[in-house]
Amino acid sequence: MSDSPSLLFSLDGGVATICFNRPQVFNSVNKEVALALQQHLRECQQNPAVRAVLLTGTGKAFCAGQDLAEITGPESPEVAEIVEKLYNPIVELIRGVEKPVVAAVNGVAAGAGANLALACDIVVAKESASFIQAFSKIGLIPDSAGTFFLPRLIGMQRASALMMTGDKVSAAEAVQMGMIYKAFPDETFEQEAQALVKKLAAMPTKGLAYTKQLLNVSFSNDLTQQLRYEADFQLRAGNTSDYREGVAAFMEKRQPSFTGQ
Repeated sequence: MSDSPSLLFSLDGGVATICFNRPQVFNSVNKEVALALQQHLRECQQNPAVRAVLLTGTGKAFCAGQDLAEITGPESPEVAEIVEKLYNPIVELIRGVEKPVVAAVNGVAAGAGANLALACDIVVAKESASFIQAFSKIGLIPDSAGTFFLPRLIGMQRASALMMTGDKVSAAEAVQMGMIYKAFPDETFEQEAQALVKKLAAMPTKGLAYTKQLLNVSFSNDLTQQLRYEADFQLRAGNTSDYREGVAAFMEKRQPSFTGQ
């Protein structure tokens, strides 16, 4: 991996790996990390060699959210400014990247760290990992789209309780309540997460991008609108090279070779 020591980036076999690397502060986010993450997500969108994105962390934490040391000094920016300039663009980029984004939660994901993970297309975690909506413990409200995604994932009642109490949720509990996709044993977590994102990178990623766009608008569309969008995007998908390759491979009883075109 390369780049800023606080946020590592690598590209291998179509998989872009972005890794929080401030283990001494549980991978909490400062301005440098946030802006670097924004830039890497833009690069992932623009680079055709990137077919899937993996977001993870080093050490015992995935991401502990905002580095409070950066916002408690006498000349520190307002919290609202931090949210608007640093976190909101990250969430919009994650949802806007026309490629699958997988969060591999290797440890505690707290505050904005938890909500950045939940904004990803697929979330997997170590069995020892945990999720905490920690905002209420310091008198703040859940940001980074937490109030948007969490109730949609687990329902209003559970989301309200977790956000108000700040209770810790284990990876197994997160799977059970539909917050995340899967939890893997700690010993095999990295291999399992890599296998998942490599599988996605080898799939017809143009179709996956269309699926992601449909899921984005499904939050605000009614049934008739969504059916119209599905028809439109199915027409687009049917005109891709990957669709033609997929059908040909099926008919010829061979493994398809998708290109994302």
